[in-house]
Amino acid sequence: MALHRYSFELATSPYDLEGYFALRQAIFCEEQGLFDHDDADSLDGVAYPIVAIDHEALPENRVVGVVRIYEKSPRLWYGGRLGVHPNYRRVGRIGKGLIHKAVTTANTWGCDRFLATVQEQNVRFFQRLHWDSLEEMVLCDRNHHLMEADLAHYPPGDEVRPGLAGLLRQVS
Repeated sequence: MALHRYSFELATSPYDLEGYFALRQAIFCEEQGLFDHDDADSLDGVAYPIVAIDHEALPENRVVGVVRIYEKSPRLWYGGRLGVHPNYRRVGRIGKGLIHKAVTTANTWGCDRFLATVQEQNVRFFQRLHWDSLEEMVLCDRNHHLMEADLAHYPPGDEVRPGLAGLLRQVS
């Protein structure tokens, strides 16, 4: 059976976690200038990192997309820090695959609502993926929308929820 070129999975290996944080840094600090030196925050301590992997890329370049999910309160989940490497943005599947993996994973783990703050230029993309805009806001001097996923389009799967302690030990 042939291996699919891309997979979307929880970042659990130290190597994939390193790629996850490096890509976030490149997108949100260097490219977009949303943060000065580092985009890490307190949510990284409770968030589950998800990566898009290109199985045909060199090992050091295999993380081509990132997103994180976290449970803000019981059954209320958020997604954030969604980003795709510039060389993969025209592929079209990476962002969609990351969003699908994020929401279905949270839904599997007991999500009743899934929200995200989305940069204004990406709102229509999310709407095509069955998200609704709830409110407009400004974050980091940029226009964003608070958006909610229609969970009926993101059925739960069978992803086992790992303990955060194990993931955090690998990040340290």
